[in-house]
Amino acid sequence: MSQVIYEKKCPFSCSVPKDLLLNKRNLSETEIQLLKSNFNTNEDSTWQNIFVDKDEFDAELIRNVEFAGFIVLGKISKAKLKYHDLELPVGIYNSYLKNVVTGDDNVIKNVIYLENYRLGNRVLLFNIQELSCTNHSKFGNGILKEGEPESNRITIAVGNENEGRCVLPFEQMIPADAYLWSRYRDDSELMNRFVELTEYGNTKKLDTYGTIGDDSVIKNTTLIKDAKIGESAYIKGAFKIKNVTILSSQEEMSQIGEGVELVNGIMGYGSRVFYQAVAVRFVIGRNCQLKYGARLLNSVIGDNSTVSCCELLNNLIFPFHEQHHNSSFLIATTIMGQSNIAAGSTIGSNHNSRSPDGEIIAGRGFWPGLCSDFKHNSKFASFSLISKGSYQQELNICYPFSLVAPGKDSSNAIYIIPAWWFMYDMFAIVRNRYKFKKRDKRAVKIQNIEMDPLAPDTMQEVLAAIARIIELTQAKLTDFGKTFDSSEQVDVRQIAKDYLHQHSEEDFELFDRLCQKKYGAVIIKPTKAYKMYRKILKYYAAKKLVDYCIKNNETSLTNSLIDKILEIPLYTSWLNVGGQIIPEEKINELFEAIKSKKINTWDEVHNFYNECDKNYMDYEVRYAIFLLEKLYSSEIKQFNADIFNDIVNDVIVVSNDMYTSSVSSREKDFTDYFRAMTYRNKEEMTAVLGTITDNDFLNELKVDTEQFNSMLKNMFSQLCKN
Repeated sequence: MSQVIYEKKCPFSCSVPKDLLLNKRNLSETEIQLLKSNFNTNEDSTWQNIFVDKDEFDAELIRNVEFAGFIVLGKISKAKLKYHDLELPVGIYNSYLKNVVTGDDNVIKNVIYLENYRLGNRVLLFNIQELSCTNHSKFGNGILKEGEPESNRITIAVGNENEGRCVLPFEQMIPADAYLWSRYRDDSELMNRFVELTEYGNTKKLDTYGTIGDDSVIKNTTLIKDAKIGESAYIKGAFKIKNVTILSSQEEMSQIGEGVELVNGIMGYGSRVFYQAVAVRFVIGRNCQLKYGARLLNSVIGDNSTVSCCELLNNLIFPFHEQHHNSSFLIATTIMGQSNIAAGSTIGSNHNSRSPDGEIIAGRGFWPGLCSDFKHNSKFASFSLISKGSYQQELNICYPFSLVAPGKDSSNAIYIIPAWWFMYDMFAIVRNRYKFKKRDKRAVKIQNIEMDPLAPDTMQEVLAAIARIIELTQAKLTDFGKTFDSSEQVDVRQIAKDYLHQHSEEDFELFDRLCQKKYGAVIIKPTKAYKMYRKILKYYAAKKLVDYCIKNNETSLTNSLIDKILEIPLYTSWLNVGGQIIPEEKINELFEAIKSKKINTWDEVHNFYNECDKNYMDYEVRYAIFLLEKLYSSEIKQFNADIFNDIVNDVIVVSNDMYTSSVSSREKDFTDYFRAMTYRNKEEMTAVLGTITDNDFLNELKVDTEQFNSMLKNMFSQLCKN
């Protein structure tokens, strides 16, 4: 219910912060009379509540304005502000202002209610219903003000509908922070420290005011309340912006468009939200797009992501996520980036009638096909391609770079082709390495994001997949006619490995009961996958050794250089932390530093990520040697020339295949009959598609392949001769 408050008119007595009054003065009597004559009114009959610039103040440029509280005005002179086609004179017109501080050369026109805001320079406000700020606003941060109960705190329930993984949003938050906060819930001390880090440096005083940065434009907007808006932001036609921080700068300008609702969250630098999109309890990263009616609720989404026409609830999403279609749905997931959710994909909540506590975790490159749906709880290895279908049981896809398909002939077992991308669509994997770099539009990179599909996180998955194929083959040896005398000591695992090596072209199937609840999975072409996985490991390891030589200005890989590499700490367990690949041991170090209060701010946490990144190449090359030793079951110091030649030859095969398969894949677009039949003639087709020789990606890949092969041979030349 509204309340009537009767006030007596009295001289202005509110204290104004002294820093705001630098180079300011009170109005002259002449200026007061001019303001009155231009239909301006003031709650303070003395007009002593208004302070203006000492040098440049034109009272003529303020008309039909109601003033209340204290008003501090910057320079107001005869000039115009222009933004695209909108051009308006500097000044204040047809508005209500209470407790407002303006910068120089602002335009405030048709702002029905403006209270408790501080504006930068050259700010343009036009046709706004309400722009106000309460004294207890948190601007979307998960902090509390003086006297507030815990129930007032803003939380984001990522990864789980039951709020068991809640995190507190804060202005600097990146998915890495949310990931660590949401996953290690069993460490209560760490959880408490994360809250303290979030509260650190924030005042609890009830003295908050809204801010709008230099060169920002806001027009034709209904409600903005408790918002902190950065520099060069552009807001037009928004419906509601409430308790939100909009980060924006001249280098990374953020935009908000028609019909948008943003409530309780943080919008990152350079991001754009348009066309009836809704976000509630959220953190949106840098250079993101949310548009075309998309709904983002209780979610954190990483840099360089695009979400449109869909619904996302209770998610933690790492950078480079794509979800464009009206019929796609994503709920209660942790998606580790470089992902693409197809139209009709329903990755939703299968309530078990007891509690909505199901979860899905997917590694990098998660790509569910058209009209696919899944049941919680499920887990997917990196770069899993899921064929169209309804998956009625929980899945555990532990084979990276695989194709997953529903069972055929009414079989309940699913089908998995491990290493499918490498065997049948190398073009897509290679292209990923290039496309994400081009899509990264961040002017400021708070965290280094691993964009190469071949990295320690995926290689450890490949290593585990190889071990799983050997284990399943071991169990199937009797089907191959292998018998063993129980009285003999035999290494059955080694026999299984030897069988895979010696029968690389044999076409048989394995059965993995752990890949799907109740019905398991049929593993297709395991020998080919085993062989390809090993080649990819060699390729990755060799490439890291070459990269290391280049970085250190070494022309050749020698035994002495290998000795130097062996001195680097070895990390064999890796985590994808918000898109950055970090050794698990380093994350444990971070946790100890946080709990011992050596680290007390989120900025210091981000500095820790950056320190890890500085040593990332060294950690990778040491891991590369570890992988080679695993593949050859021998220490690298025991490798002979034959082994090094084997490595070089296999790697060159993979390198060339990356190029040739990419060309072959793209050639189909120009030679396939069914592709060509929609064109009147070849000339029309060329005009539309161009030619394969014009493909910048393939041309770049060809040069890179030739250079890499040459460097590989040169840098391994000495070791191949010994």
